[in-house]
Amino acid sequence: MALLPLFFLALLSWAPVESLGHKALYVLGDSLADVGNNNYLSTLLKANFPYNGVDFAGGKATGRFSNGKNAADFLGPPRCLFIFSLSLPPSHSVFNGCHVGNLSAEKLGFASPPPYLAITSTTNKSYAFFQGVNFASGGAGILDSTNKGKCLSFNKQIVYFSKAYKAMVGQAGSCQTQEHLAKSVFAIFIGSNDIFGHLQESKASPQQFVTSLTSTFRKQLTRMYKLGARKFVVVGTGALGCCPSLRSQNRSGDCNVWANSVSDLYNQAAASLLREMKTQLGDMNYSFFNTYLAFLELILRPEKYGFTEVKAACCGLGDLNAEVACTPFSSHCRNRKDHVFWDYYHPTEATVKLLVAEMVDGTAPLVYPVNAKRLSAL
Repeated sequence: MALLPLFFLALLSWAPVESLGHKALYVLGDSLADVGNNNYLSTLLKANFPYNGVDFAGGKATGRFSNGKNAADFLGPPRCLFIFSLSLPPSHSVFNGCHVGNLSAEKLGFASPPPYLAITSTTNKSYAFFQGVNFASGGAGILDSTNKGKCLSFNKQIVYFSKAYKAMVGQAGSCQTQEHLAKSVFAIFIGSNDIFGHLQESKASPQQFVTSLTSTFRKQLTRMYKLGARKFVVVGTGALGCCPSLRSQNRSGDCNVWANSVSDLYNQAAASLLREMKTQLGDMNYSFFNTYLAFLELILRPEKYGFTEVKAACCGLGDLNAEVACTPFSSHCRNRKDHVFWDYYHPTEATVKLLVAEMVDGTAPLVYPVNAKRLSAL
């Protein structure tokens, strides 16, 4: 009987009521930010096997589509204050008191939150939700039709956020929950899988497709706003045509210009959408990261940032290591820091570290109207 009071004392010491008003990080999106949700799904879209995680703590695969940490992880741990410059000569690297391989600087202030589906399998879920949640799912898209039945769509992730919200209100009340969410940051990594799907199947023009996609995205962000989200870090899509999978389809190994043009168009439309929403919702604030431009900087001038391989994936099989996914039967490079891409779609930990550092500390034209650090401080 004495164990029961001790259990509750331990519980309170872990998540005291007075801490519930503090801000946290909430992550939604696709495989760029999935930290294990897909491990709980009956799907082939998983990364919980080697060589994924070879550079993660303990060398263990966790469900992250990466050799190590992904973007959700780097939003919390210390990082270098790293600044891209699109106008400086290729020989000039721009850093503020740090060097590649020795990255350190002030952190954004959040721990990488656990996957939602892991939290729901534990007790005292309401308190856990106040500490931050990761809803991201590999393969997810803005459209429900994107990888339907194989992942948690963005709409499904918002449904789960709604469930978490109700549990938090039940634990701490509406006012305290709203106060907490208004202070917190919502990081969103979405859109890439929709574009890949469009390239393979859609008969709509790129402009029609992007217009429809951002129209759906507007409704989804509005739903999140109505649930209490006020600070949005929206991460645009990268130079998708330069991923090994699409490069391998060209005999030259060059980037797929069509895919890049659609990604660029989406980034412009998403930025415009956020500006419009800000004018309509005065207390909404956002930071938009133009991943397309940032990724092109790495692709075009890799030596400036310590990379020697921009075309081939580190892990895989076939031409550019891009014909077969990264599995225990694949080959993988020894020095992952040399490669921009880990597998045929996803960047290496080294690439992500640099991109997130810019997302957190950078300036226009890559991140605007404020960076993630300034947004968090608002």
